[in-house]
Amino acid sequence: MKYQKEILLNLISQKQSAFGALVLFLFFSYPLLGQSIREEKYVSIGRIEQWVTISGLDKSNPVILILHGGPGSPVSPYSNAIFGNWENEFVIVNWDQRGSGRTFGRNIPANVDKDYWIENPLRVDQMVADGIELAEYLLKKLDKEKIILMGSSWGSVLGAKMALKRPDLFYAYIGHSQLVNPVEDLKIVYRKLHSLALEQEDNESINTLKSLGKPPYDNARDMGKLMQLIKKYEGKNAIPAPNSWWNPADDYNNTTDAQHREDGDDYSFINYVGHAQLGIKAMSATVDFMEDGLFFEIPIFLVQGEKDILTPAEISKAYFDKIKAPNKEFFIISGASHGFNQAVVDMHYSILQTHILPEIK
Repeated sequence: MKYQKEILLNLISQKQSAFGALVLFLFFSYPLLGQSIREEKYVSIGRIEQWVTISGLDKSNPVILILHGGPGSPVSPYSNAIFGNWENEFVIVNWDQRGSGRTFGRNIPANVDKDYWIENPLRVDQMVADGIELAEYLLKKLDKEKIILMGSSWGSVLGAKMALKRPDLFYAYIGHSQLVNPVEDLKIVYRKLHSLALEQEDNESINTLKSLGKPPYDNARDMGKLMQLIKKYEGKNAIPAPNSWWNPADDYNNTTDAQHREDGDDYSFINYVGHAQLGIKAMSATVDFMEDGLFFEIPIFLVQGEKDILTPAEISKAYFDKIKAPNKEFFIISGASHGFNQAVVDMHYSILQTHILPEIK
């Protein structure tokens, strides 16, 4: 390194040229070759191989672990389109959780049927343990004291539980579309949908809701129908994300990965909502942050879409008001629904820059 700098300094003194000065400026202003990181590989977590990607221009930058939603909906194929610009200032980590994406594809037998679903249940506590093990791996690999935790929708269950259980691993937690008590909250969602359908004289949706009856449901089929109505009304009323975000990166844009994403999504969904006929218990029934998720030892920031029907603002705000934390902030995003759009991503970035980075640098 010293020898390289001497060569460049000699170049400037000999040439005294604008070009030489520019070369020197660029050399000292940008991270040195070897400081950037881009790894995509399977990591042994929870006794299985799980897909993890790590990307950043400078690996000395703060690390963000992104916890995707679903469950079963990995962000890794879309991360560069959504968060690529962040890699200039952060190291971005994506993880295909147990039961999703490439992790699902890596660990399934040749033929996946209902017997596989029954014999291989997903559990919240196991996935939280996976997330903590991954965080510990990242601290060691990247030589960090702590990392930043970001969870969206289902990922907010893992994120909040990881932050509650191991606050020593994390600088702060950002929860987007925070789930609180999915089983009880679904009753509010049903009433909201019914009200919207009545307002718009949407007889088809009214009849669907009537045939479903009030939740909770004991099968994934009925829950799937309710989710379709949620997406229908959010789509009518909210500002969407750019379509380009949902084009998989080239490495993921193939038949095998697409099939694993689809099958993993089905497997994870039926485990999340439960299916009595198959004896599959609902992971969602084990989540109640009003009961066991109120006392945090790290800063908490919740981001909520104004038009979110699945996790309405009145639910997440009531939860937020009861939280005890060293620092907490609640942000409503006008026009946003349950998922990401540009305003939601921009708010996450603003929270990082304004509330989190000043405390850790």
